[in-house]
Amino acid sequence: MAQLWGGRFTKKTDQEVFDFNASIRFDQRLYREDITGSMAHADMLGKQGIISGEEAVHLREGLSQILADLESGALEITEEYEDIHSFVEAELIRRIGDTGKKLHTGRSRNDQVALDMRLYVRRECGAMDEALKHLLETLLAIMEEHTETVMPGFTHLQKAQPVTLAHHIGAYFEMFRRDRQRLRDTGKRLNECPLGAGALAGTTYPLDRGYAASLLGFDRPTRNSMDSVSDRDYLIEFLGDLSLIMLHLSRFSEEIILWNSDEYRFLELDDGFSTGSSIMPQKKNPDIAELVRGKTGRVYGALITVLTAMKGIPLAYDKDMQEDKEAVFDAADTCRDCITLFDAMMASVAFRTDVMEKSAARGFTNATDAADYLVGKGIPFRDAHRIIGQLVLYCIGQGKAIGELSLPEFRALCPAFDEDIYEAVSLKSCVEKRLTCGAPAPAAMKQSIAEARQYLNES
Repeated sequence: MAQLWGGRFTKKTDQEVFDFNASIRFDQRLYREDITGSMAHADMLGKQGIISGEEAVHLREGLSQILADLESGALEITEEYEDIHSFVEAELIRRIGDTGKKLHTGRSRNDQVALDMRLYVRRECGAMDEALKHLLETLLAIMEEHTETVMPGFTHLQKAQPVTLAHHIGAYFEMFRRDRQRLRDTGKRLNECPLGAGALAGTTYPLDRGYAASLLGFDRPTRNSMDSVSDRDYLIEFLGDLSLIMLHLSRFSEEIILWNSDEYRFLELDDGFSTGSSIMPQKKNPDIAELVRGKTGRVYGALITVLTAMKGIPLAYDKDMQEDKEAVFDAADTCRDCITLFDAMMASVAFRTDVMEKSAARGFTNATDAADYLVGKGIPFRDAHRIIGQLVLYCIGQGKAIGELSLPEFRALCPAFDEDIYEAVSLKSCVEKRLTCGAPAPAAMKQSIAEARQYLNES
């Protein structure tokens, strides 16, 4: 076992204790962030005259070579070290000698790990944002193609009113647009640099924290050294963002699963995104959508893990906070993979537009429009609502859609019906009349699509 401490101790750490305490199994993925932060720290130490300019250059060159060797595979991270910080520092000392021992001047592992995690989450926010943008491009392409594809809209899983496929997909477009906004907000709030906060009380060395922050692309140094090392709000916020992304993916997956079923038959999943059964040869299962739906709970669990770990911790740093990393890493990997696979699945879906339109016609989705028709003939809405309810009941008994009734059948329930009822309850007319902002009419949707295209081009 290799450690950065031990002078105060009279015997070696028990191996099981070392293994339980060590984090290098999972925090080794932070090697880029750790080395990048150390380079900035070395440059700042040199600028401030805390170490010589030559020593600062020597440190940077050594760290740069370690990074290059890790990236190429020439150097392997081993688990004899407690964490990634001790590995990098030990390797630096091995390569450049005693100068390497000066790297940690004016720094603690507390502000070091806080820096690494902020750099990691900032990078992940950007990667997640790009993945969501690509998904939005896919959804917008579907919307552009299906502004006149009529389908039933649902409430309570009951057919409600006719909409278009573009309108339905557009609802998810708005959800993922908000997800991108949340990620960007998180990125703005976390973009303060904790480097130089030390263990909790700063340091007596004349550090230039603002200079180090600027080297690493932060807006400013953190304002309170104790908060700097004990804050994990940005991780909780990030996990909250991921949880909402997964919630939206899960809702969408549920609909894909339903629409893929034989009872709906609204779409056909590509063979590349389906699996079969080991016993039933006819099966084509929507496994990707089901896994996305299932993995949502995994990301929720990560959020609860960190919330629970943080809820009773006194200031400043406590070892409990080490439990944040595995949860955050797993949630980020899971969410990013789910976005990417869901995106590819949606790009390959074949929509059965004829089935969608027939479903809308057979589900009395034009009943509200029939009531509005009677209102236009001077009948109070509450009376019109009752009449159309009776009309639907009659249609159910006859096995007919509203538009399939004869004019005498209409007039048997209300003499106000005339020949123009057929145009009023046609699905095409029902959709086209819904022209308000955000509604499903093709004209309204084309405006929404134009705005969405501009949004994607500018973001």
